[in-house]
Amino acid sequence: MELREMQAFVAVASELHFGRAAEKLRMGQPAVSGLVRRLEHEMGTKLLDRNARRVALTEAGVEFHRRAEAILESVTAATVGVRRWADGEVGTVRLGVTPPVAPGIPRHLDAALRDETPGLALQVQPMWLNDLCAALSEGQIDVGLTCGPVPPQLGLSSRAICRERLFVGFRSDHRLARNATVDLGELANETLGVHSEGLFPTWVRAQKQALRDAGVAPPVVELADTDPAAWQWLQQNEVDWILTTPSTMAPNDGVAVRALSPTRYVPTMLHWLPSREPGSAARRFVELATSVEIRADFPSAASRSEADAS
Repeated sequence: MELREMQAFVAVASELHFGRAAEKLRMGQPAVSGLVRRLEHEMGTKLLDRNARRVALTEAGVEFHRRAEAILESVTAATVGVRRWADGEVGTVRLGVTPPVAPGIPRHLDAALRDETPGLALQVQPMWLNDLCAALSEGQIDVGLTCGPVPPQLGLSSRAICRERLFVGFRSDHRLARNATVDLGELANETLGVHSEGLFPTWVRAQKQALRDAGVAPPVVELADTDPAAWQWLQQNEVDWILTTPSTMAPNDGVAVRALSPTRYVPTMLHWLPSREPGSAARRFVELATSVEIRADFPSAASRSEADAS
């Protein structure tokens, strides 16, 4: 039994007229009649009584009509459901996030996703960069989010979705603490504390890029503190200053935090493996993430080209 035979019979049974059924199906009447006759032959019984004046259902036809309508409705629902998956309207997007990506960014993306495509769910998984790359390669996550660009040798396709302002932090008695803003050139000869590049490769790369853009190369030491907020950096006497962002700033009475002038940013990047093309749901998420205004303090539209350039 073919689906089109069932469709032809249901159309005739609903209209009780071969001509109207043919118009409904956009087929010729002889083709509809042929499909119904073939179905009756396969079923081994008459489903319709027809003569020159009328068409009527037999008892077998009434039973088959009821069941056939339910089957066709199920087929239609299944087709619509699969197409929604294919179009990225339903499904789960698995997002790996490395520190110190601002916690608010995944939350805002999740809210935007629910507003734009309610059938999609965002599953956020915190992980280190090496784990994120492995998870992308093995298909355990669909996309990854990092604070800053990844090393090119990792072979990831990347797109900036927003950027976060960089600030400088130094001891509250520092000579520049009285200033409202600080130029990185004013700190060129003082020791910068940075996190372990092994733990925070993208965050460290973003800081180095900001220094290169400013044309300064201060002496650098590794922070002993492995927390993204670097709560304990004041205990390292050799460290004069750090770079930070609003999402990683830790309240500390002994630290003065100042804006940079000119303003500098660290991009938040979305990544996927080109060898593992993202599924429809992930593609829909990437489109949304690169177009939605995440938050006022995370520029994303006009500033995105600058973030991409960095």
